[in-house]
Amino acid sequence: MILALRAPRTLRGRLALMALATSVLWIGVLTTVFNLALDQRLHAQADDVLRTRAEAVAATVDIRPDGRLTVREPTEDGALDAGVWVFRGNSVIEEPPGAPAALYIQAQRLAGGQEAFADARTLAPWRLYAYPLYAPAAQGHPPTQVGTVVSALSLDPYRNTAESALVGSIALAVLLLATFYLLTRLAVQRALRPVAAMSEQATRWSAAGAPERFGSDGRPAELSAFATSLDALLDRLSAVLRHEQQQAAELSHELRTPLSRITAETDWLTARTRSEQESADSLAAIAGAAARMQQICDSLLSEVRTRNAQTPGRCRFPELGHHLARLSVSQDPGRAPEVTVVTDQVPADGTGTHIDIGVSQEVAERILIPLLDNARRYATRSITLSCTRRAGAVTVCVADDGPGVPETFADLLFEPGRRAHPDDGHDGAGLGLALARRLARAAGGDIELGTAAAGACFEVTLPAG
Repeated sequence: MILALRAPRTLRGRLALMALATSVLWIGVLTTVFNLALDQRLHAQADDVLRTRAEAVAATVDIRPDGRLTVREPTEDGALDAGVWVFRGNSVIEEPPGAPAALYIQAQRLAGGQEAFADARTLAPWRLYAYPLYAPAAQGHPPTQVGTVVSALSLDPYRNTAESALVGSIALAVLLLATFYLLTRLAVQRALRPVAAMSEQATRWSAAGAPERFGSDGRPAELSAFATSLDALLDRLSAVLRHEQQQAAELSHELRTPLSRITAETDWLTARTRSEQESADSLAAIAGAAARMQQICDSLLSEVRTRNAQTPGRCRFPELGHHLARLSVSQDPGRAPEVTVVTDQVPADGTGTHIDIGVSQEVAERILIPLLDNARRYATRSITLSCTRRAGAVTVCVADDGPGVPETFADLLFEPGRRAHPDDGHDGAGLGLALARRLARAAGGDIELGTAAAGACFEVTLPAG
């Protein structure tokens, strides 16, 4: 059965395996180089022994004038017994006792030749060395080779030494690799322990929305960068949670007015019997409020989808302004201030007093209705809705003749839940202006507090159509 090798699933296992693979490569290279160098060194030692023996035997050989060779018997003739032949031409004069025939044949092949080394294999490997013997040179003539000393050496001891060194180096390499692998896993485990703890803390904090953060003080450089990234992620998650809560609050705020209208009309219908016309008017009012609720929901969802992109569509002013004026009057006919629609620019082609705005009418309404609602609350007699076109943009101004925005509150005007006078008797939760600015920015524009009117003046910048 063939078992497929699988990479470790944990980072600790992968790092340890990578370190092990690198160690195997380097230790394998070092072991190979060591054994090759040892083998060459052993061969060099064997050659030195052979040369030393041959030279020692050659020193005991006398060369007569007629070319004959005489071997003097030394006090200790262990050199000949160790494996040395003395040849005159191809004829052996002295030979070691008990030498294998194959070894003698190889030694005879070297006789009469130049100095050389050769390998021979009988039952075991041997190394041979031929040392030529020269007669004294006559005057005007080169030396003449008259004999050869051939020494032989068994390589078994050297081979056993090399094999023992190979086995020992392999065993040592395996032991080193095993130790290194275990130590690497332990070191990586200890190094990653703070990372695992930080990840668990981040999971708990993100789930509970806790305000704690890791910080980068007192941490190593790698963990400092990791902690900074986790803090940024937690900040984004907290911002998402706050946005969702704010979205729910804004939805509740925007739906409150039409829902109150539906509730009031329903109570009015069920309080007593109404005429057919009164019932039809109430049902129309309920249907209009329900339609506005649907429009509000669609606008809020559109803002979520297009928060980071331009909002497509187009509408035209002053048609948009007159439509918003009618909506403002229909909400409270008895108390609604007069809404004046002004267009400050006439197109050069003379086609009429209109300006194209580069957002859909639904989005434009959801941006401007909170501003009109705010103006209707605080206006004394009139509201002015004007539009001008500048380079690549359109500015719609919503101005009223009310008391205006206190200077101390101007910086907090667009923050959700903020109201300049919470006890002024007007309904609202302080979310309309914040939603209007978010919708305007999602559409590629913005809303700023202007100073062109005696009361409050909001300047809405939108892309040109």
